[in-house]
Amino acid sequence: MVSSWAVRLLVANLAIAVGLAGRPSQGWREGKFKTLVTFGDSYTDENRLEYFINHNGSAPPVAWQQPVGLATASGGLSWARYASIYSKSSLYNYAVSGAVCSNKVTPRYLSATKAPFPDIAGYELPAFIADSSARNPNGTKFFSGKPDSTVYAIWIGTNDLGNGAFLTDSEAPGKTVADYMDCVYAQITRLYENGGRYFVILNLAPLDLLPQYAQLQNGGLQSTQYFPNTPGKNLTQIHGRMQQTVSGLNQVYKYRTPFEAQVNEGTWEDAKIASFDVNALMTDIYYHPSRYLNGTAPLNVQGVEHLCNEAGLNCTMTSSPDSFMWFDPLHPSEQTSRIVAREFVGVLGGGSRWARYWG
Repeated sequence: MVSSWAVRLLVANLAIAVGLAGRPSQGWREGKFKTLVTFGDSYTDENRLEYFINHNGSAPPVAWQQPVGLATASGGLSWARYASIYSKSSLYNYAVSGAVCSNKVTPRYLSATKAPFPDIAGYELPAFIADSSARNPNGTKFFSGKPDSTVYAIWIGTNDLGNGAFLTDSEAPGKTVADYMDCVYAQITRLYENGGRYFVILNLAPLDLLPQYAQLQNGGLQSTQYFPNTPGKNLTQIHGRMQQTVSGLNQVYKYRTPFEAQVNEGTWEDAKIASFDVNALMTDIYYHPSRYLNGTAPLNVQGVEHLCNEAGLNCTMTSSPDSFMWFDPLHPSEQTSRIVAREFVGVLGGGSRWARYWG
């Protein structure tokens, strides 16, 4: 049984950690970071999943020179590519569309490869670690990042919490959302052990506002290419469950990060962590679109720029993509991705209103 003084000490330590978090960190400053390494799902992927599909499920070889993705799930460049452009940094992007943090928690099957989608724990992290010590054919190092000028970013959870996973009770037997959270922080530890010292953790996007999970009166779609209609499907219940899950887990992100960084001594000694509240940013876009969207058509945060039927066919496009927050029922638009990238670079600068810092 945990003693009362130990609980009080833990609470006090957490209060101190959270209280210090809002202060700009000397370890973060504009222009410091020359290398960006990203992990995640379709919100971040450029074309890594495409490689798997086009090569019978085989992974890209070690030291694969990934081309720039010109037509990602946003309809254009991904936020990671924009962030690298805005910050003038080299990008090493290991994100895979459809990915979850761990297939041991929420495996999702990809029919094109007859296997689960590559995940962060089982594929993305190992791929980077292999690349980090690899050599190019001419003998030069493939990975050019230096510990003091490389930042690692993880944004994951859309698929972990969505249909085909926790939302539809499709997780692996005995697994809970706590296992998802454990997985995220375990990846930071693995990167730390590989030499990483600067990390940005992006919390969960406002998935309940996505047209795929929103309430009908707020633009919610009963059936989409990613979540077809089924007998008994209740969009109101789906929205409520997603809203509660995202809200609860983002509270875990808020308090667990300072615990790991400052209270749980020795976990990431001398590391510097930034928590990017991308949920708050995207929620602000939703409720104040005129501050962010700039298309020529009326600004739209409930509809989608690109809409297809359940089979992914008969798609329609708008003539003003920058007027939309969402590209399709599941993905942010390219304009939203630009905003996320711009604010991410602000996080790297050390004084972002959307970030808290530790270390």
